[in-house]
Amino acid sequence: MEVEPEVGAEHLIEEQMFGVLDVVLLLSLLGLGGWWLLKNRRQPEEPSATKSYSIQPTNLGTQSTDNSFIKKLKSSGRSLVVFYGSQTGTGEEFAGRLAKEGIRYHLKGMVADPEECDMEELTNLKDIPNSLAVFCLATYGEGDPTDNAMEFYEWLQNSDTDFTGLNYAVFGLGNKTYEHYNEVAKYVDKRLAELGATRVFELGLGDDDANIEDDFITWKDRFWPAVCEFYGIEATGEDVSVRQYRLTENPDVGSDRIYTGEVARLHSLRNQRAPFDAKNPFLATIKVNRELHKSGERSCMHIEFDIEGSKMRYDTGDHLAVYPVNSEELVNKLGELLNVDLDTVIILTNTDEESSKKHPFPCPCSYRTALTHYLDITCNPRTHILKELIEYTKDPEEQEKLRSMASTTPEGKELYNQWIIQDNRNIVHILEDLKSCKPALDHLCELLPRLQARYYSISSSPKVYPTTVHITALLVQYETPTGRTNKGVATSWLATKMPSEGGLPVTAPIYIRRSQFRLPTRAQTPIIMIGPGTGLAPFRGFIQERNQLKEEGKVIGDTILYFGCRRKAEDFIYEEELNEYVKKDVLTMHVAFSRDQAHKVYVTHLLQKNMDEIWRVIGENNGHLYVCGDARNMARDVHDLVLKVVQEKGSMTESAAQDYVKKMEAQKRYSADVWS
Repeated sequence: MEVEPEVGAEHLIEEQMFGVLDVVLLLSLLGLGGWWLLKNRRQPEEPSATKSYSIQPTNLGTQSTDNSFIKKLKSSGRSLVVFYGSQTGTGEEFAGRLAKEGIRYHLKGMVADPEECDMEELTNLKDIPNSLAVFCLATYGEGDPTDNAMEFYEWLQNSDTDFTGLNYAVFGLGNKTYEHYNEVAKYVDKRLAELGATRVFELGLGDDDANIEDDFITWKDRFWPAVCEFYGIEATGEDVSVRQYRLTENPDVGSDRIYTGEVARLHSLRNQRAPFDAKNPFLATIKVNRELHKSGERSCMHIEFDIEGSKMRYDTGDHLAVYPVNSEELVNKLGELLNVDLDTVIILTNTDEESSKKHPFPCPCSYRTALTHYLDITCNPRTHILKELIEYTKDPEEQEKLRSMASTTPEGKELYNQWIIQDNRNIVHILEDLKSCKPALDHLCELLPRLQARYYSISSSPKVYPTTVHITALLVQYETPTGRTNKGVATSWLATKMPSEGGLPVTAPIYIRRSQFRLPTRAQTPIIMIGPGTGLAPFRGFIQERNQLKEEGKVIGDTILYFGCRRKAEDFIYEEELNEYVKKDVLTMHVAFSRDQAHKVYVTHLLQKNMDEIWRVIGENNGHLYVCGDARNMARDVHDLVLKVVQEKGSMTESAAQDYVKKMEAQKRYSADVWS
């Protein structure tokens, strides 16, 4: 019995040896046969000179794996690189305009995203003759760099790199209503000089609260002569319009390969995959959309988005980003004005092969999709767009109007400010009023800025609502001096998103944007919240969270709210909720109704009356103070009043009071979530 396995094993080995030799011979014969067949099949195709190309959809921002901008500059014979730090697209747009104009000054340019570049290579830029680095940098939040410039900014702060030989210039994009006006641009300009770089032209500062377009072109028109003088070069004198993207209409692609509104990945809204962010938003179901105003002509919406199963997490004080779509009426009007079939599928391909941005938006897609989801057709067009419209305009008077507005003359600037900015015209209005202007729609698609996500302060606490995110949004709608009614893109769209029992789910693409607007880590720390109107939004979440902590048996500090609205019976939002928190001793509330009496009363008047209470919280008890709402007036008035409280109640000099408030800000004890 014991020998049988051995005999069996021996026979098995013989069979395996035979099998292997057989397989080797068979494979050899098959390989020779396959080679002969392929050789003969290829031969008839050799004389053909035509090639077949398969057009693949390219994701937004498809990037080269090579992050060496120096290599790209050298290989394409360029010497100008324009970096941008942009949160809403304006910085990127300005960078593109500078790079495009460089050709007039013998400086072939390239736009670059610092997030996608090895910025340590800046030290090698001096190896390229007549090289120049320009930085168009926006300041965002409380003096912070934009997301895509954060890594570069932090590296610059901690670097002691020798930038001798680097020639540079900086243009900043900011807003004077914010305390940290253009802080990022100011720092980068100063820091590069400290590290040995050569400033070719003075720092430019753009103010979005006034006319940032005017600030930019004024700086730009002085920048180029300074560049010419620095390098000893002359302008060509020709102002040539160069198209950046090449149009392909009705490409040979299947319908399942065409974008229909996705931000980046094709079918990403249909086949959802976490993690969700700016390039991959979550398609959330809207569970609640209810009116908060009790009467009056205005409307304020309370909207709840379902995030269950998304793996998205938020903290009280964060922002919700919502990707809106343009009005169908406006989109159709544009198609009618230009006599274009909006369902035509297009691809716009960058003519600059070195550019990391292959398309201005996800392609291929239809004109309708581009105008609905990807392009901002409601903004006031900037001067470079008006300049491009001239060649499409037949009437001499209309041509001259556009030429004047696109110029840098005082008269032209005044006309632009009046006819475009003050009269609040968008591209549709311009084409309606300049009837002989009929631009190519693909060129407009190239010129118009991208439609951006809209941000809302989250008005809920994840400790109370872990599977839903709430926002509080005022419907934007107003009449312009031309008699037209302009509507806010996002709020008008959200107003149509009304869920109904048994009906199809209504959805919106969203993602969470982190904020520094946070409750104190210790629940016992007292807080003052100042938020008139929809400025109440984040504080609703704060109050919910403190109420939850109290219900869990924890001790909470004073939670004081200053709220203001027009009339108690009209726009006192969340009134019942807030009164309930007051009854439960969670909240102390001061409310100003500006129009319920003969003289107007605002939140700042209540603060003025309660200076002792404010000092008790922020001075005697090391508490936190929060402001949310209008940056232009309210937040500035509150800041001045806080300084007054510290100076008077804290018995300090003006200088000492300013230092105290700055220290509060640095310690995150004085936080603002404001907009202009």
